[in-house]
Amino acid sequence: MPSHLSRRNVLLAGAAAGSALALSAAPAHAHRRPFGRYGSPSARLTATTLYVHPRGEGDFTGLQAAVDAATGTGRTLVIAPGVYRETVSVPADRTGMTWIGASDDPRDVVVVYDNAAGTAKPGGGTYGTSGSATTTLRPDGFTARRVTFANDWLRADHPGVSGTQAVAVKVMGDRSAFLDCRFLGHQDTLYADSASLDTVARQYFTRCYAEGDVDFVFGRATAVFEDCDFRTLVRPDLTSAPFGFVFAPSTAVTNPHGFLVTGSRISSEAPDGHYKLARPWVPSSDPTARPMLTVRDTRLGSGVDAVAPYTNMASGYPWQDQRFAEYRNTGPGAVVTVPANRPQLTPAQAAAHTRQVWLGDWRPRA
Repeated sequence: MPSHLSRRNVLLAGAAAGSALALSAAPAHAHRRPFGRYGSPSARLTATTLYVHPRGEGDFTGLQAAVDAATGTGRTLVIAPGVYRETVSVPADRTGMTWIGASDDPRDVVVVYDNAAGTAKPGGGTYGTSGSATTTLRPDGFTARRVTFANDWLRADHPGVSGTQAVAVKVMGDRSAFLDCRFLGHQDTLYADSASLDTVARQYFTRCYAEGDVDFVFGRATAVFEDCDFRTLVRPDLTSAPFGFVFAPSTAVTNPHGFLVTGSRISSEAPDGHYKLARPWVPSSDPTARPMLTVRDTRLGSGVDAVAPYTNMASGYPWQDQRFAEYRNTGPGAVVTVPANRPQLTPAQAAAHTRQVWLGDWRPRA
């Protein structure tokens, strides 16, 4: 698929027309059993289950309307195949909420919008990074299954906009789990955050797919990515490396656990060595942050710069002073040519860098 092709065009073409970047339209058979094995408005799974269908066969045609109606705790939204072009904000009091994509393929259930940090707001000003999010999730205990979260804002469409961060989803709650989900964007695709500087938010991603270019997995959450795929994109606006950075953690100095990537894969459609694995984000709101990232038992493709996989975001916060480490990675991007540039855990240290340690007493259901 040409790199300049807008995802809005891909939506119309369907998944078969493109690569993993494609957002699929609803399958032709969706009208027969739009909610699959998850019941229907006339045969609800539970009294707390609501159904969303873009063409009126559910309780609501949009996700925000369903969220607004799903007051209380433990509510479930079953989402029929379709493309939901809207921004969605879930308040913190919707604890224990679950979103279920009714299809077995997360490409069939897509929530997408196209705000960027530099997009003008109707009332004046711009959205900023957090405000650009297509979906904002504040509650504790949130779970999503087989849903695609996307932001299809493209730099090429807006050459005069300097705020190019465009978040697909911002996650802020503790015990947030994403199972078989997809996260599509370019800069700042997946914002794994917490509600405040002094709040720890544990998040778990398994069998997920995330793509982007600049800092496309970032934030201060305690986040575990297990058996996930990350893909770096081409940059037609650039002619030299680096094109971008996969991870940009901003872990609080008091938090012993930042990002953990385990049993995963990082691939690229960009030329070899054109991406850094990570850079530390020390935001102005938390100048004492000490970003943490462990990548272990993961295949690093040739798109990762094996010689110098880490770099600085700001000169006053060198990556060497942060908490970056690797263990037993494989692939061309994992080859250690300059040991000083590839901090490695010992087996004894690696025993403390596991999902169980990161998540503590929380055992998410995979």
